[in-house]
Amino acid sequence: MSEARLTRMRTTLILICAASLVSCVSLPNRDPLTIGVAGITSLPGEGLELRFLVSLRVTNPNDSPVDYSGAALDFYLNERRLATGVSNASGSVPRYGENVLAIPVTISAFNVARQLLRFATTQNTDQFSYRIRGKLDGGLLGTRRFEDEGMLRLNLPAN
Repeated sequence: MSEARLTRMRTTLILICAASLVSCVSLPNRDPLTIGVAGITSLPGEGLELRFLVSLRVTNPNDSPVDYSGAALDFYLNERRLATGVSNASGSVPRYGENVLAIPVTISAFNVARQLLRFATTQNTDQFSYRIRGKLDGGLLGTRRFEDEGMLRLNLPAN
């Protein structure tokens, strides 16, 4: 390769790297969304499946609205995936505001059986860890992934 061609290649590579850095710097500084479970209601199931509508409260702590055109959700109980769901709902979470998004989820009979088996063999059965993971689809650069976790406590009567 000639020296002139090698110099052009280096210059082109440097310009591409510089343009990439400038485009990353120009992206808005966004704080993560706060997303938590606001409610769970039962839906009619099909066959051996259980269906629920999971309502998520989405809080936007940023100065610009967050638009979305779809959502996906995985619901874990005791570190095992229990339910999954998607929604093609579209909307917007206002700047410094909140919105409630409902996503239908499905629990297969196998996941129910696995959780019941684990429930029967666990010593501490009055509390369960849960975790939700998902995303709000906002296009190429606007997709926002989220995760939340906590403990569910059953108030079982004392014997």
